[in-house]
Amino acid sequence: MGIVKLFSDGSSRGNPGPGGYGTILQYEDNSGVIHEKTMSQGYYETTNNRMELMGCIVGFEALTRPCKVQVYSDSKYLVDAFNQNWIENWVSNGWRRGKSGPVKNIDLWKRLLKAIEGHEVCFNWVKGHADHPENERCDKLATSAADGENLLDDDGFEE
Repeated sequence: MGIVKLFSDGSSRGNPGPGGYGTILQYEDNSGVIHEKTMSQGYYETTNNRMELMGCIVGFEALTRPCKVQVYSDSKYLVDAFNQNWIENWVSNGWRRGKSGPVKNIDLWKRLLKAIEGHEVCFNWVKGHADHPENERCDKLATSAADGENLLDDDGFEE
């Protein structure tokens, strides 16, 4: 089982507003060569949290076989959902957060759970805008996508 590093970031120009994600996948082969794939996409109207999730989702969906995946994100929303077991509680409570009502972005959380099936995953938080090279690159990919052409509709977004 290969080890993959997945770096992702999301951006929104306004919240909601135009947004985008940026993702970098890195894999080191047996000869020590690092292979890298970058992905990004922008949306007409979305939120920062949705783009943080999308960056991670598309990274997992690009994997073609089971891997050990180290996820690096500056999103506490994403990382804490797994590291603090929020996601398990949400699922067991029928996607409700107690008295606070339903969990937001259920469509993307479900898509992410499906995408990580079969992988060994570790979520790591990195401080945003703190000179972490891949996080800075993902941020640029995300903001460029949000500001770019060929924006898509975020079909699951609801105000």
